[in-house]
Amino acid sequence: MSAAAPDCEALADDAWLLRLGSAIDADANARVHAWCAQLRACAPAWLRDLVPAYASLALFFDPAQVGADDAREWLLMQCAAAGDAATAAAAGRTVDVPVAYGGRYGPDLDTSAQELGLSPQALAERHSGALYTVAMIGFAPGFPYLSGLAPELALPRLATPRTDVAAGSVAIGGAQTGIYPRPGPGGWRLLGRTPLRLFDAARAAPSLLQPGDRVRFRSIDPAEFEHLEAAP
Repeated sequence: MSAAAPDCEALADDAWLLRLGSAIDADANARVHAWCAQLRACAPAWLRDLVPAYASLALFFDPAQVGADDAREWLLMQCAAAGDAATAAAAGRTVDVPVAYGGRYGPDLDTSAQELGLSPQALAERHSGALYTVAMIGFAPGFPYLSGLAPELALPRLATPRTDVAAGSVAIGGAQTGIYPRPGPGGWRLLGRTPLRLFDAARAAPSLLQPGDRVRFRSIDPAEFEHLEAAP
């Protein structure tokens, strides 16, 4: 089935924005990633950047090399050629993310489980039992917004956000789950923590996860957490 033509609006003098809506929707996000894969596969020299989000895709171009109207025409033509969203789903990596749940790693696991009518172990098992998709990177460098959380595990944000959340904290915020890449404030429910470094500016690819990747959480014990955290 061919996809409907997206709305295309000027974002800046050197940028266009495609919109598929304003809600969190798995099908719309899959189309965004399909478009992004198509555009990257045939990127011209004037293409500066692509920024996928839940239901939109921003294209930044070099106005010294291409006119805005020509960039828009190319953008819409390539998106039409992207076909259905299965293209992007097949292209994404699946990344294993070890997580120590509860205790000092996940201070909200017990209260979150109680609120959901589950045991802490059941909540950890259900959270780690799903396959998630990196819908977008935002909020902070390397922060993955993950879609695929079971609707019955949705939790409201804390009434009072923490001023200091540890790097690697795995959390639920509303109908989403995500991973804090660096220490800082945050209001999501902290279920656990991964020893993986989500963002490192010194790496060739600073962000561990990319939009369109799949994430599978793997429950680990504190000993394995400490071992992995100490690894170079």
